[in-house]
Amino acid sequence: MRHGAVEYFDEQGRAHSPDEVMLTSHGEAQARAAGQLLRGIPIDRVITSGLARTRQTAQIASDAAKLSAPHEHWQELREIRGGKLSALGREELAMAFTAAFSGPATLDTRFLGGESVGELLERILPAMQRLLDDPQWDTTLLVLHGGVNRGLLSWFLTGQRVFLGGIEQEAGCINVIDVPREAPGALVRAINLSPLDLLHGASRLSTMERLLQKYHRLAASGAERGSA
Repeated sequence: MRHGAVEYFDEQGRAHSPDEVMLTSHGEAQARAAGQLLRGIPIDRVITSGLARTRQTAQIASDAAKLSAPHEHWQELREIRGGKLSALGREELAMAFTAAFSGPATLDTRFLGGESVGELLERILPAMQRLLDDPQWDTTLLVLHGGVNRGLLSWFLTGQRVFLGGIEQEAGCINVIDVPREAPGALVRAINLSPLDLLHGASRLSTMERLLQKYHRLAASGAERGSA
């Protein structure tokens, strides 16, 4: 699943530390709803990226699902790293926000001027393979990030080192993947299942489009206050 909703920017449009940002009240509700949906599933392992928003989501979801499985934190599964937004112009910002998540992205596509899609896959795919090679589990809950989930889902769907950016990952969504122990290939049973918005009727915009829109709105508001 993806972590619950967070606020990535303050009221002036300045970015919060991506390593420390916590869930909003809505993000907590999303994590709780996900946990309630998972109640009764015999989950024996919980893995997060170690970032605060995934650890918080995992704890809330685990409590709601009444899970007793231990939590592990794998830093290789941290979100794709962005660069400095202040170094990008308005048109560059639009491209930087959406380029990786608007269709099949080339491996050299960079997220917000930072880490490339290829660099992301180089660290998350070996971690996933290590998990799959471990026979000591049956059902694992991975609480990760939008970019990381897209990379993993792309690999499960195609069996190749590709990145299908058009796979949407709403905050708090659940994906369900069966990986047979003996037969080759994975069976992707569900993608982007959002317990609080099953039919995704809340918005026609993608997660990144909404984030860009909010960034521009907050930045403009901050500039107006500064010139008043």
